[in-house]
Amino acid sequence: MKRTMSHRRQGSIDLLEIFGVVNENGIEIPPMPPVHPPLTFDYVLVAKFSEDENNHIFKKQRAFIESLKKKKLHVHKIGDEDEKVFYCIRAPQNIFETYRYLLKVSDACNWSCEQQGTIPQSIRIRIVDFILHHTYIESEGVSEYLPDLMKKNVFETHFCLHEKREQKDLKQSWARWSACFKGQPITNVRNYLGEKVALYFLWLGWYTFLLIPASVIGVIVFLYGLAFYNTSPLIKEVCQSNVIMCPLCDKTCKVWELSETCMYAKVTLLFDNEGTVAFAMFMAVWATVFLEFWKRHRSSYVCAWKVFDWCEEEEELILEIVNNAQCEPKIHRHSYLRSTIVMVLVTLMLLIIIGLTHVLVVCRVIATVLLAENSPWKVITENSQTVAVMLGAVLHYITITVMTRVNCTVAMKLSEMENKHSHAAVERSFTVKMFIFQFFTMFSSLIYTAFFLGRINGHPGGYVRISGIWRLEECHPSGCLTDLFIQMSVIMVLKQTFNNIFEYSGPWFSRWLKRKKTQKFRRRCFKCYKKECMNAKEGSELCENCKLEEIHRNYSLIQTDRFSLFNEFLEMVIQFSFTTIFVAAFPLAPLLALLNNIIEIRLDAIKMVSLERRLVPTKANDIGVWTDVLEVIGVLAVIANGLVIGISSDFIPRLVYQYFYGPCASGSATGIDCMAGYINNTLSIADISDERVRDDFTSAQMVTYSGINVTHCSYRDYRSNEDFSLTNQFWVILAARLIFIILFEHVVVMFKCVASWFVPNSPLDVRNERLYDKLKRLKEELRAQRAHQDTLTKLNENGNAKRTSKQKKTNKLNSM
Repeated sequence: MKRTMSHRRQGSIDLLEIFGVVNENGIEIPPMPPVHPPLTFDYVLVAKFSEDENNHIFKKQRAFIESLKKKKLHVHKIGDEDEKVFYCIRAPQNIFETYRYLLKVSDACNWSCEQQGTIPQSIRIRIVDFILHHTYIESEGVSEYLPDLMKKNVFETHFCLHEKREQKDLKQSWARWSACFKGQPITNVRNYLGEKVALYFLWLGWYTFLLIPASVIGVIVFLYGLAFYNTSPLIKEVCQSNVIMCPLCDKTCKVWELSETCMYAKVTLLFDNEGTVAFAMFMAVWATVFLEFWKRHRSSYVCAWKVFDWCEEEEELILEIVNNAQCEPKIHRHSYLRSTIVMVLVTLMLLIIIGLTHVLVVCRVIATVLLAENSPWKVITENSQTVAVMLGAVLHYITITVMTRVNCTVAMKLSEMENKHSHAAVERSFTVKMFIFQFFTMFSSLIYTAFFLGRINGHPGGYVRISGIWRLEECHPSGCLTDLFIQMSVIMVLKQTFNNIFEYSGPWFSRWLKRKKTQKFRRRCFKCYKKECMNAKEGSELCENCKLEEIHRNYSLIQTDRFSLFNEFLEMVIQFSFTTIFVAAFPLAPLLALLNNIIEIRLDAIKMVSLERRLVPTKANDIGVWTDVLEVIGVLAVIANGLVIGISSDFIPRLVYQYFYGPCASGSATGIDCMAGYINNTLSIADISDERVRDDFTSAQMVTYSGINVTHCSYRDYRSNEDFSLTNQFWVILAARLIFIILFEHVVVMFKCVASWFVPNSPLDVRNERLYDKLKRLKEELRAQRAHQDTLTKLNENGNAKRTSKQKKTNKLNSM
């Protein structure tokens, strides 16, 4: 019974297969399969051909290749017609045997040891890649590593080769558009691209699947608003209103009728209704449930892959020894001065990003004025504020695109300044900094729109102005939530659409341009290509033409680096932030994310398998620091949605009016809608005869489009009509907002804690299997130790018997 336990698949994996997230064909997940001895090479270095042996670049090339040969790597040089030199590298078997032995005797990585069969090609590539990046040459007293040599054009690029059979299998089962609604063969992805890439796709698949219920409920909330907005007394009151509103800008803007915002009021009610509150609470708990179940599914797979206890930093030590048996450990160091400098620079960078947000605000303010005063089209003049918000959203998207590159460079420089002791530590530091920079870049403008827009602009007779000239922008006439909705929808649609277009079209077009050269090599050796490349036997070598064809086929693909997978993770985590943090303002965000992710999974798969060079397979047992980032986003989602509903939405003012100031407040009204008169209640009146008001508006502005002069105009606020002081109702609503925010966040946090406690991180199957495997391994070690002791005992006994026999013979001879 115990023995069958370790061969049974975990229920979590079966559940994922039932849901269609993965497709393991209903069978037990096999271990990483051994491969035949490599037909070609583990790695390829590319350099420009040079006939001048005295050239310093050629000397450094030769010195680096000699350093590789000293490490027993086999280097085969191949040239082509374009004056390119390909240094094809293959590592000997003893290097991998050393790696396997060190895994076995390590403290943390021994459970992940592949102790049987040949080393898979993915592991060979990872080990050779590490050796290449930790080999150096001495030049003028300075150690130069491969990245340094590439910066000086000693080498052009480096890459590992795709395996044709495995690549073809993945194309048929996974990396094609027709497989959009099929499960992912995660284990095959792991065998080919490594655990780190496989966990990314497993996480993305689970995230996409859980977006389905979120999208359905978001659409229901939207349809709820759509079903009742025609009968809403608020809509009727706006659409049938004769209230004259104050001008929205200086000089050219005239007074306008509240009924002109009828259509916008209907749109606002689609996502600003009672269902929004329940949906925001649901999404906050949803984020926790998604993350907790992800931890369960992850643990099931990493247990099946035998990397549950694997440690990245310890494997780096093992690879260091494989690379150089005489290596010295990297000492952990910490400098308070260095940390302080990094902290100051991070703060300075955040201030720059927030400063850009202020620039966007100023641009919107100025654009509103210019469009209202100078636009030749009446429709733009009358809707200058809405057009300015949309232009601001587009400008924000452009800022995001530019700042992404700047943020990446700054985050990498700051991470290098910290002088971390391992690549894993550097990667964690870089990830945290890059996410913080990107988060502020993308959300600073949204935070301003959600919580500050329309609340610091003043009132008639006391407007706040930039440089004493331009009035700060107000909320959209139909409500502050409309501006947030417009910005989120524009950014999400633009970001996802353009990112996917350029992400796919760029590599595809580049491959199309380079394909002609590859086809030339294929035609040159068509017969042997068919015979040897496609039907090679175990251990056979390809002909030189086929080797060159295979090298060019991989060389023509898009270059990848260590940021390739990071960029995919960052894109999806930022999308997760949009989906959860401001979902109260945009209930359709999960639906847009779902549609995008269905495409994103296959797009990333096609890129990694067909359009890009093969990523260096990397071992991992988690998505790393991204788990912590997702947990932080879950907490921010609770805070932000509570604030959006409590501050930006009209939900609380409507609730206060219904129970304290409306016709139903006394409890005696019958036959009257409790929300009747709410719109007029939210408006204050400015008297044109007031000298302060006359300074803000000209007489031409106080004439309606029909030619009627007005003496009063209304604006959205709770202020006295005499001295513009805040009314008691404002303070009652403010208190209600604060009470709601506190209650909302405490209730949601309680539900999140219950959901987190109720869903254990590891299924019982995983815990039991780990215990069984550990017990089995300990018994095998004990059995081997006892066998070794028995052998030594027998040898000692035989030696003692021989010595005793010899002593007896000696004694007998002596007695004679």
